[in-house]
Amino acid sequence: MKIPLAGVIGAPIGHSRSPALHGYWLRHYGIRGHYIPMEVAPGDLAQVLAALPKAGFVGCNITIPHKEAALALADQVSDDVRRIGAANTLSFTADGIHADNTDGYGFIANLRSGAPDWDPAAGPAAVIGAGGAARAIVVALRDAGCPEIRITNRTDARAAALAEEFGLRALPWGQRGDSLDGVALAVNTSSMGMAGKDAFDVPLDALPPEAVATDIVYTPLITPFLAAAQARGCPIVDGLGMLLHQAAPGFRRWFGHRPEVTPALRNAVLA
Repeated sequence: MKIPLAGVIGAPIGHSRSPALHGYWLRHYGIRGHYIPMEVAPGDLAQVLAALPKAGFVGCNITIPHKEAALALADQVSDDVRRIGAANTLSFTADGIHADNTDGYGFIANLRSGAPDWDPAAGPAAVIGAGGAARAIVVALRDAGCPEIRITNRTDARAAALAEEFGLRALPWGQRGDSLDGVALAVNTSSMGMAGKDAFDVPLDALPPEAVATDIVYTPLITPFLAAAQARGCPIVDGLGMLLHQAAPGFRRWFGHRPEVTPALRNAVLA
């Protein structure tokens, strides 16, 4: 009997806690299998994905900067992937590569767990960043009933394109602080504030103290954005929970068991 293999592909990948996460579940449920990190350059992605099934891989997670490129390489895509335009979970089947996107599910599950009083209909949401994760979060917020979504990005054209595609309000980077005026939710989906990346550079003067602030970055756990928002009185939700929740559907698909997101799992991943 073959031992199923899975992993996470990104560049860089050394910061990823997905191996610790899936490794915990494999041990906890007594499942034979392995999950490994793989740093893959953008130009090598197609070749690597073609080779993985032959090496015994049943699937993999996809992270920065490959989420949109992975979609173009898939043979089959889920409805969520079709709407979002980016993939984060691949399964290798007899029919080829199947692409799914669980980022939106993980984001909402984390938000509801960390800020149970958050009401999607309470007011606008501001999304900082316009990459693959932002696309998933925008779709999830619309599905949840958010009345207005504002987008701002360091590359104005990218924000404008996303706004046009999804019917959002784009604010130029020079007015990025204005995107937070009167919001009920502020989300950083960019790499700003991540360990080793650019500093977080969005003024929070307009951010209401009652607004929920959440960051999909989880290294460090309390990012500069979350620390500054908390200092204003905002309830904050760190990004680790999104990682934990988005991983569950892929684990079930690859290893045949639906795992639970528990405090023990969170502690193990943090450790």
